Amino acid sequence: MTEAEIITLFRQSRALLEGHFELSSGLHSDRYFQCALVLQDPTLATHLGSTLAKLFVGLEPIAAIAAPAIGGILVAHEVARALHTRAIFTERVKGTMTLRRGFSLQPGDRVIVVEDVITTGLSTRETMAAVEQASGVVMGVGALVDRSGGTAFKDSSVPHHTLVTLAVQSYVPAECPLCRNRIPIIKPGSRI
Repeated sequence: MTEAEIITLFRQSRALLEGHFELSSGLHSDRYFQCALVLQDPTLATHLGSTLAKLFVGLEPIAAIAAPAIGGILVAHEVARALHTRAIFTERVKGTMTLRRGFSLQPGDRVIVVEDVITTGLSTRETMAAVEQASGVVMGVGALVDRSGGTAFKDSSVPHHTLVTLAVQSYVPAECPLCRNRIPIIKPGSRI
């Protein structure tokens, strides 16, 4: 699938929203990717996951695909399915991304970190740190959507691949033109 076809798929699934949104990062934006709406269809989820997985061929063997909860869990599962490995996820515990639920890595395990949407890259970097703290080695970073225009991981030493890369403007609340125009805000993200 081309990037344009994937964006069309997101629009058809109502997974690409337009309006005034507060992102999980606290930033504001006029566009929001609600990947859960496209990933709720198992066929589409499998297709998107396998398409993303193909971008990491050549990095094998991969011991696990890791993702930050909650948005990245389905992406990790489908990429792991395509690469015939396991999917694990991190959760925020007292403000720190941590492997829980019995997930573990062996020293030197090769891991790809994936996400549904990258805005600032913070959750992805925190997941990378959790993988490294668990003795894993991050071999690559991937996402369905990178709304940073590719800047979030431009300085990364590991390969970074996304299905869609867009430069979507995000604003700190004090400088948000949508707030100044009194456009009602919606907070659809996973952090409440």
